Amino acid sequence: MKKSVKMNYIFNLGYQLLLIALPLITTPYISRVLGAKAIGTYSFTQSIVTYFTLLGCIGLGLYGQREIAYHQNDALQRTKILYELILLKVISIALSLGIYFIVFQTFDEYRSLFYIQMIDIFANVFDINYFYQGLENFKKIIARNITVRFISIICVFAFIKSPQDLPLYILIQSLSLLFGNLSMWIALPNYIVKLDHVKLEIGKHVKPTLILFFPQIAVSIYTVLDRTMIEVLTGNTEEIGYYEQAQKIVKLALTIVTSLGTVMLPRISNLFADHDMHKIKEYIYQSLHFVMMIAVPIMFGIMGIAPNLVPWFLSEKFMASIPLVMMTAPIIVFIGISNVIGIQFLLPTRRQKAYTLSTIMGSIVNLICNLLLIPGLLSMGATIASVIAEASVTAFQLYCVREDIDIKKVWKENRHYLLVGACMFGVVYALSVFLTPSIVHTLFIISVGVVIYFVILFILKDKYIYTIMQTVKDKLRVKSS
Repeated sequence: MKKSVKMNYIFNLGYQLLLIALPLITTPYISRVLGAKAIGTYSFTQSIVTYFTLLGCIGLGLYGQREIAYHQNDALQRTKILYELILLKVISIALSLGIYFIVFQTFDEYRSLFYIQMIDIFANVFDINYFYQGLENFKKIIARNITVRFISIICVFAFIKSPQDLPLYILIQSLSLLFGNLSMWIALPNYIVKLDHVKLEIGKHVKPTLILFFPQIAVSIYTVLDRTMIEVLTGNTEEIGYYEQAQKIVKLALTIVTSLGTVMLPRISNLFADHDMHKIKEYIYQSLHFVMMIAVPIMFGIMGIAPNLVPWFLSEKFMASIPLVMMTAPIIVFIGISNVIGIQFLLPTRRQKAYTLSTIMGSIVNLICNLLLIPGLLSMGATIASVIAEASVTAFQLYCVREDIDIKKVWKENRHYLLVGACMFGVVYALSVFLTPSIVHTLFIISVGVVIYFVILFILKDKYIYTIMQTVKDKLRVKSS
């Protein structure tokens, strides 16, 4: 990867970790103060709100990022596109809010919570992260959000004291999203120009955004519908709470893997605009190698440390989350691969149809599995359904690119990571069960796992490890000279 890609990966990784890790700072506290039932209630209402948020955003995030990337060096054109997308989003969010308000006028249960969460939908009017991502300016995104996120954490510790404070907790989360998005506008004048007598063409963006909207709806079925269906099919909000907290742990680890996709989409979009398919494929092979090298040990690591992590991190009230964490972990590898194929290759090269079909298929698989498994297995059923769905999406996308990407070559170059990861898992899991759950022991176990994994790779003379080591040596040599 080029230096700019590496730096953007680091900045975007930092941003994505910020969005998930800062709330996770409060997770041990919230788990103890609110409990599984209140957390389950929040997760259920948030899943409903997510549908309306998706309806209001109609695929503008990915589309906007890609279009801005196509016109990185044309200030006039990127400004015009930004204005058009903002106006389109204002219209779509207004329609979504109108439908949302009408629907929840008829609800008695959770009505007050749904009203508070209207802020979440409204906040997306001001979400212009895609603009900075399209410009590959990830540093700006991080800098503007840190203050807002830290303030929200302080508010959580200061004001949330019991399950009765759930409405206030939801308000803090919603306002954090709103002010975080507003903070992105402060630096915007530095990247746009004044438009004089330029006709804005909102209509031309409707069809391509809708093309990306449908796969996002499909994705939501197997990322959000799980929570809705657990409530509808079982009426057990505690099960949603166990499921939600398990998902948080896995999603934090997943962020390390998927951040590369956000960075590579604008880069590959730019290369596609220049008709440089050779360079695109070179990036894809590098991305797949990198993703496998880190996704596999993260998957096995999460599975291994779950028995030691959950009791102290979430409290012993959430022991039911341990098997959920372990079962969910494989999605780290599946999503990592589909992120490279879908987000980094299919979308930038304008092959939305294949991307859309893969997500629709995944949603259908997930829906069927949820209906079959949740009534008997509760949250574990939803977990298994998610893993099967993600595996089906990855398999279909790999099939779609079989003529472009040498799948056998990818497997041959990366299969050893599974073997090394499995060896690491054996040691990590044994230590996790044997040692008393505590933050010190969890960190110790993670350290042991990391050392085992990379030492074995070094012994096997993994070419990626040797490349990294050579890069470090070269930089040290330059500094010392």
